[in-house]
Formats: sequence, C-alpha cells, structure tokens
Amino acid sequence: MTAGLVRPGTQTKTIMTRQLAIALVLAASAVADEAAAPPNVLFLFTDDQQYDMVGALGNPHIQTPHIDRLVREGTTFTNAYIMGGSSPGVCLPSRAMLLTGGTLWNIENQDIWNYEISEARKTLPEVLRENGHLTFVVGKNDPGRTGHIGRAYTHGGRLLLQGMSQQYNAPLHAFREDGDYTESRPVRIPTEHSAEIYADDAIAFIEAHAGGDKPFYAYVSFQTPHDPWQAPERYLEMYDPEEIPLPASYKPEHPFDNGMLDIRDEMLLPHPRTEQAVREAIAKYHATMTHTDAQIGRILEALEKSGGYDNTLIVFASDNGMAVGRHGLVGKQNLYEHAVRVPLIFAGPGIPRGETRDHLCYIGGIFPTLCDLLGLPVPETVDFKSLAPVIRDTSASHRDHLYFAFMSWQRAIRDDRHKLIEYAVDGQRHTQLFDLSEDPHELHNLAGSPEHQDVLTELRVLLESERLRLNDGNSTSEFATRLGTDFWSAYEALPDGGP
Repeated sequence: MTAGLVRPGTQTKTIMTRQLAIALVLAASAVADEAAAPPNVLFLFTDDQQYDMVGALGNPHIQTPHIDRLVREGTTFTNAYIMGGSSPGVCLPSRAMLLTGGTLWNIENQDIWNYEISEARKTLPEVLRENGHLTFVVGKNDPGRTGHIGRAYTHGGRLLLQGMSQQYNAPLHAFREDGDYTESRPVRIPTEHSAEIYADDAIAFIEAHAGGDKPFYAYVSFQTPHDPWQAPERYLEMYDPEEIPLPASYKPEHPFDNGMLDIRDEMLLPHPRTEQAVREAIAKYHATMTHTDAQIGRILEALEKSGGYDNTLIVFASDNGMAVGRHGLVGKQNLYEHAVRVPLIFAGPGIPRGETRDHLCYIGGIFPTLCDLLGLPVPETVDFKSLAPVIRDTSASHRDHLYFAFMSWQRAIRDDRHKLIEYAVDGQRHTQLFDLSEDPHELHNLAGSPEHQDVLTELRVLLESERLRLNDGNSTSEFATRLGTDFWSAYEALPDGGP
C-alpha cells in the first residue's frame, strides 16, 4: 500500500473504537456516581410495640413476616430502650427524645402533655433537610403542632397531631409547609384504617420521587399497635384467644401502688386481670400488629419497585412497649422491660446482614447513628451516643448501664446483668432487684436476698451518681425538674421499704 494512505475502513473503526471507549468511561462514571449517591432513609416507627413482638426474634405466637425480613437483612439491637417518661403519655417524651437527641431532662417540656420543639434544638429531619435530603413525614406526630414540622419536612402526608385516636375515623390533618397547625381542622375517613392511610401516603411519596436527583428521608410514624386494638376482620381471625399463651409475668394485680394504677390504660382490662381478658386483649393486640406489618410490607415493595431499595437505609423501632397483662398491668407507665425495652433494627447499605447486637443502648441514639452513617456532622445539642461503631464492629463498647425514670414515682438502673427499680409513692417505698440474665421476665425480686445485698448497694450508688450526671431534678424544664425533686425528696425521706 502506498505510504500515507489509510486502509479503507480503518478510520471508521478508529472512530468507533474511540466512541466505544468514551461510552465505557461515561458508563463507568455513571455507575460510580450512582454508587456514591447518598442513600435514602426510610424510618418505620410503631406505637406501643413490645420488644419481643417480632416473630423472627423468637416469638412464635405472632406473625410479622415483613419485619422478619428486616431482621434477616439487617442488624438488630436486642437491648434497646427508652429512658422512661415524664408524662403518662410516654410516647410524647419518647418521640421528643428521638427527634432531638436530647435526654429526658434536656428536652423541652412545657407541661405534662406538651413537648413542643423550639428552634433551640435541631431535629433529625432538619439536619437531613439542610444536607440535601427531601424530607417526608406521615402519621402520628405529637409533638409537632407549632412549627417543628415546617422546619423539618419538605413533604408530608396525613398527620395525627395527638397522642392517640380510633384506628378508623382518625382525625387527620393535611400536611402544611409552614408547619403551623394551631388553627388546622382535621378530616376523618370512617372506612379507612390509619395504618393503611399512612402506608398509602408513604407509597405515593416514594413513587413520586423514585430516581430523583435528591435522596429522601421518609418518616412513617404509625399509631399502631397502640389501642384501640383494631384491624380488618381477617387479621383478627388469625389469632384465637384460646390459643394465646399467658405472659410468663402474668398477674391478676400489681403487688403495690406504682403511682399509675388508676390511669386510663389500666382501665382497658377489668380488675383483677382475668386470664381470659388478657388472652383476648393480646389476640387483638397481635392482630393490630400483624396488620401494621402488612402495611410495612407494602411500603418495602413500593421501594423495591422504585429501584431505590438497595440504596436506602431502613430503620425500624417503636416509641415504647406495653404490659397487656404482664405484672398485673396493661399500660406503659412503668419501668419493667415490657414498657421501656423496644425493637430496633437497621438495614441497608453498609449494614451487616442477619446480625444482632446485645449492647445496652437507647433509641435516642438513632439520630447520631444516621448522621454518622450518612457522613453528616452531629449537632452539639445531641446527648445520645451513636451506634455506628457498634454496627460496624461487634466488639466495640457502648454503654455499661442505663438509667430510667417515670414521672415522680419510679427510678431504675440496669447493668449488663441486674436491674434495680425504686418506687416512692404516697409515703411508701418499694424496691425491686432482678437478675435479668436468669430472670428476663422480672419474676423474682432479689431485693430482700442476703446474697444480693452487695449488688443492691452498688446499683443504688450508681443510681445516685447517674441521677446527678443526667440532671434528674435539675432539668432545663421546670416541670421535669419538679418531677425529679419530688421523687428524690420523697425517696430520701422515706425509710427503705424493702421488696
């Protein structure tokens, strides 16, 4: 061939080769960009769900296939707790702690029923919104009537702005971008169950923002399985009361006055608690939870169909537990395990699959944990510790003990084995000491056992030191301060009442 001439077709092949190379580079770049895209966050939060009310966590008496899936695909914390409560509506302080990352004595607490969040503390959704996430809220949101929702969320579904309601015909408010619900009037839908409404709105948000240029944070806050325990008939038929076993800690009555025996929750079942009444209540409680689980399944399916499932961090937790016949109680106004211990699961990118962590922790740590997992700074106002180091490394340490309080009548502390609960009610003191490693249902009070007096003394010293460290009785809230000073002054003035 003559020098300088190009073989026919060679130039075309060269151009095609270059174009292919460019296409491959662009494709690789797109894959890299997609891999580096910040993950979405889906936060599924239930109301009054006992810690062991998950089939995959060893409870064969309840069906929760979709939460079970999260257990298989994620990391479950088996010793997750709330700090207790400064209101009979324990969900109020619990949710305020969750949203702000403040402890029970550092949240804003205007009175027994009001925990509105001012601009003094940034909430979890505010931080994500400021860092580029679309933020969505649906369901039960109390506190939230006077501004926090407007600061925190860009989008929203229908909202319950009170502690509880009927599951059908719930008084729901339309989302307002300004966050001001002081004059808002609710709308009721008699034929639709609250859990289905919240799932519908969450699914609509996911479908509308799938593949968008911004990641999202979706907070789906169910008002179930809080009473009234209502579900469609086919879910109620799944649970025959005659086949429901009584709780190991079932009692007809609580053995002494804990300060809250006359609260509304304790009137849900007759006194004394009969075995039949407890079985019937648990059957309806489980049916309500299984129905909620089905709505969670619908949301997860929508997330999968959107193509965003693999790049979404999923958090599942509950605001507090419930007694429903345990220790002769029905409600959550106590510091037994069935009230303060809750389920907590993380799943998604970077989260170990099918693993558990038995570290003692508070669900208030969800806020800093998500910040750490997303590479975002944690606000200085957050008191709780991140669980991210424990998620990444099971040998990492977290907490040696946990402190609990309920109003002006109960205080407790637990370490990796024992739990102490102290009561000061109407001029009487009672003490309970449990070995949770041998007695997880808190059946055997060891406070009077000679062999356990050293343990009792050590935990009382620890209770006192944690009271001072956490400002119990010296809160940022006048109301919470009074609860602390009332308890400790009564406790210290009364003789040790023993078990």
